[in-house]
Amino acid sequence: MNRIYLKGLPLFFCFLILTATSAFAVDLDKQNRDPKYVETIVGRSQKIVDKLNLSDKKVAEDVCNVIANRYFELNDIYEKRDAKVKQIKESGVTSTAKKDALSAAEFEKDAALYRSHFAFPANLSLLLDEKQIEAVKDGLTYGVVMVTYGATLDMIPSLKEEEKAQILAWLVEAREFAMDAESSGKKHEAFGKYKGRINNYLSKRGYDLVKEREQWYKRIKEKESK
Repeated sequence: MNRIYLKGLPLFFCFLILTATSAFAVDLDKQNRDPKYVETIVGRSQKIVDKLNLSDKKVAEDVCNVIANRYFELNDIYEKRDAKVKQIKESGVTSTAKKDALSAAEFEKDAALYRSHFAFPANLSLLLDEKQIEAVKDGLTYGVVMVTYGATLDMIPSLKEEEKAQILAWLVEAREFAMDAESSGKKHEAFGKYKGRINNYLSKRGYDLVKEREQWYKRIKEKESK
């Protein structure tokens, strides 16, 4: 009796896992939100999902909802911060108290972003593999990582492998911050900081960026004239 029970136990757990997986669904967090805003966000999220070429329509729908819910969550976090900042500035408190209150509001925002940042890929991992999750991150940040990386390699063909690896690592790191930004401008600002770091790094490595850029533009014009 015990032997039969132990032998059947793994199959039972497999059944539970398969049942749980098939029952998994992601609801769109649209309650109490402007329908037009929801429509815009879902449309934006769907464009990212379309590029994944997912064959399972249910999985595609769930992924779209995960992405849209992430947009909603970020919006909620920043709206809450903005409301607190406005309240603090209108409260008439002393400068010292105001500074402390504003810092507390920013700290609360950062803590919420931290939780949201790691929960997002965890939610996606239930539906996508690592390569697909990377594609979603690129979709959320306008593909700046590979555009910038490709342009840098094209501009400086003589880059060493370790230099290429460092540049890509910094751009991927920048993407993590850009994903949490409150607007497209802030997303590009996050990348801008790392582009500055990359430029400083390359200059210290002996590259004349002004000269490299001039030669790059020259090569581009020559290609266009052919």
